[in-house]
Amino acid sequence: MQVTETSAEGLKRELKVVLPKGELVQRFASRLDEVKDTVQLKGFRKGKVPVAHVKKLFGRSVMAEVLQQALEETSRQAISDRKERPAHQPNINLSEDKDEIERVLSGESDLAFTMSYEALPEIAITNLAELKLEREVADVAPEAVDKAVADLAERSVRYEPEADRVAGDGDQLTIDFVGRIDGEEFEGGKGDDVPLVLGQAGFIPGFAEGLTGAKAGEERTINAKFPDHYPQEKLAGKDAVFTVKVKAVAKPIKPELDDEFAKTLGLESVAKLRELVTARIGTEYAGVSRLKLKRQVLDALDKAHTFALPETLVANEFDGIWGQVKKGLEEAGKTFADEGKTEDESKIEYRQLAERRVRLGLVIGEIGDKASLQVTQEELRRAMIEQARRYPGQEKFVYEYYQKNPNALIELRAPIFEDKVIDHIVEQAKPVDKKVPIEELLKSADPAEDHPHLGHDHAHDHHDHGHDHDHHHHDHDHDHGHHHDHDHGDVKK
Repeated sequence: MQVTETSAEGLKRELKVVLPKGELVQRFASRLDEVKDTVQLKGFRKGKVPVAHVKKLFGRSVMAEVLQQALEETSRQAISDRKERPAHQPNINLSEDKDEIERVLSGESDLAFTMSYEALPEIAITNLAELKLEREVADVAPEAVDKAVADLAERSVRYEPEADRVAGDGDQLTIDFVGRIDGEEFEGGKGDDVPLVLGQAGFIPGFAEGLTGAKAGEERTINAKFPDHYPQEKLAGKDAVFTVKVKAVAKPIKPELDDEFAKTLGLESVAKLRELVTARIGTEYAGVSRLKLKRQVLDALDKAHTFALPETLVANEFDGIWGQVKKGLEEAGKTFADEGKTEDESKIEYRQLAERRVRLGLVIGEIGDKASLQVTQEELRRAMIEQARRYPGQEKFVYEYYQKNPNALIELRAPIFEDKVIDHIVEQAKPVDKKVPIEELLKSADPAEDHPHLGHDHAHDHHDHGHDHDHHHHDHDHDHGHHHDHDHGDVKK
């Protein structure tokens, strides 16, 4: 095999590769011999078909198979011999001359092709021990524990019907209703035995308010309006009239915050309950602290490393981000002007974000490789189980999906690998703890706030040893806060 570099500009490479026809003929003969031992033809015993007959029947298809395998092997070898790592699948270009292709297939000409790719850059990792990191930590205040315990009690409220009770804030009503728009019933606008707690969010404006002061057995006609940005376009902004029958009014009975209440939760005392709640809150604080520390690590890595980026990776990352941005704007019915930017200005910002993600992905991959960090099969298995649990009743389907899709497994491996790298960096850098009030800890804890987002999710969580990018989990509500329950609740927001 002869390899000649025909072009090298920055990270871009173009190589001409020639595999002598003698080697092709040898590969062809070896493959024919293998086929001879496996092929079954009428009139011949298995393994006894003459090579000449096999060549006559299958020669062209065998040579095509040999050429394909030769292309793959020689292209990999050419890059390996140069001690380069391609940033993407190399582009292979064969001659388009049909006569030349025929000569190659017949073993009369050398196999010659060109291949082009971008090489991953050499990355000099900064001294991780010299990164200046600060970990924000906050104490769990007794007031926070009080509120959390009170919230538990609130969720444990039971309701006791009273025949003559006048419905007020906090009371639970059981209702039947039928909604109409312009006199016509609409899909999802009917419900029976629907529970509704006055004062709780979840219903369209005017509906719950229209039931204040009602008693069991009373029927009411309520005028309400669907929000302009309601998820169902046919209902958005429409005025509706609901015929409602109140079947029961129940008063809330809150449990006392005593040891008896704790026992209903499987604990022996309120003291033990507060202890567990304190630990849970502490875990939540630690999660926020780690999220902010991770952002510091990523920012520090981004600042400490400057190198040429493969344009292919940047372009692919930008295309993914830009596609999500435009889709999000369309879904929201907005334009770039509504966000106070021009499209070109936004492209510049998102191009910078794409470059950051590619740069960080390459740096993280390099650090992980040099530290020999690996994602184990057991860790992947636990991650698959965790994903499957998010879809009750479909666990087997989800688990099989990951087992059968290598790309999905890469997506699953990405955050695990990244977390290992972050932990490795933190271990090396030894951040200094900084005690802060909880308000300060929670401030700007979401990494999404550090980048322009136009209200949309730009997270690309795929990491393949250098092809991962900044894992920003932006949990924005694409329904703009208007949830509805198809079972009984186009009256619900």
